[in-house]
Formats: sequence, structure tokens, C-alpha cells
Amino acid sequence: MLNHLRASLVLVAAFTVLTGLAYPLAITGIGQAVFPSQANGSVIERNGQVVGSALIAQGFSKPEYFWPRPSAAGEHGFDARASSGSNFGPTAQALADRIGTDAARYGAPAGQIPPDLLTASASGLDPEISAAGARFQVARVAASRGWPEARVSALVEQAVETPFLGIFGETRVNVLRLNLALDAAAASGKP
Repeated sequence: MLNHLRASLVLVAAFTVLTGLAYPLAITGIGQAVFPSQANGSVIERNGQVVGSALIAQGFSKPEYFWPRPSAAGEHGFDARASSGSNFGPTAQALADRIGTDAARYGAPAGQIPPDLLTASASGLDPEISAAGARFQVARVAASRGWPEARVSALVEQAVETPFLGIFGETRVNVLRLNLALDAAAASGKP
């Protein structure tokens, strides 16, 4: 009996060290060596300052910026510590009211607005919108900045990301990167 207990304890200790220490350290090391940006949260920096992550949405609400999808994460949305959807079903009056409010903010009937601009993602933190959603916002952003629509449209087209390997995912635009491109264009004096 004592031999079995000793063997069991040795195995528990060995597997604890192997799977609880050695394996995580090896995977962390490989991640840092092969994919350093992704392993560190896909952080985006400007002038040495962290401005966000390419993987987590931020709440842009000024008219001179592209707006992300609505967020139900946290009390005021876009709280990465409270990632969640709204859990509203398609017949929920609260969802219909929110869509109506968001459609009014865009100044168009809900049927004319790309659906991703009116519906939250499951996490409430989707950093991307559809290419159609970005194109829909071009006129507002251009007017707010006093720029020609063609210039803003060109920035959108440069920011469009295609599906991985041409088949996995959707055509999309990262809102943070696009808004940073707008600010960079403004700073360069070439709107």
C-alpha cells in the first residue's frame, strides 16, 4: 500500500512540474520567439505610447472617427474586463429600441445601415466592422473633417482586410487602425 501511495505522489509531483511549469514555460517561450506581437496582445503603439490593441474594440463616438459595432461589455460598453453580449433576442423590445437609437445616430433608417453597425458581437468587443460598414460612414467622417470623400474612401480601401487564405472570415476593417490612419493623414497635412 505504501509503495502505491509513494508512486502516486511521485507521479502527481512529476506531472505537476511537467504540465504546470515546463509546458507553459515552453509554449510561452515559443510564442514570444515566433509570434511576439500576438503573444503580447497585438498592442498598437504611436510615438512610444500604447493606444490600444488590434484585438479589442474601443468606443469611438466623435463624428470625425469611424464608429465600431455597439458594445454590451460593461455598464457603458467597451469594457474588456466585462466581455459579454447583451443576450437580447430578435424579439426583445430593448434590442429594437437600441437599434432605433443607433439608426437615428447614423441618420438613416435601420434597413439602409449595414447590420454590423447596429448589432453587437457576442463578446461586445469586436475590433472590426465590415467593409460595407466602413464605407457607409465615409460621408459623415469626411464632412466632419472637412475632407473630400475620395480621400477618406481611399483610407478605408487601404484598411480593408480580406479573408485569411481567401476563404476564412469576412472582408473587414479594423476600426482602431483606420482611425489612427485618419489621424496620421491629418497630421501629415494631406487630407
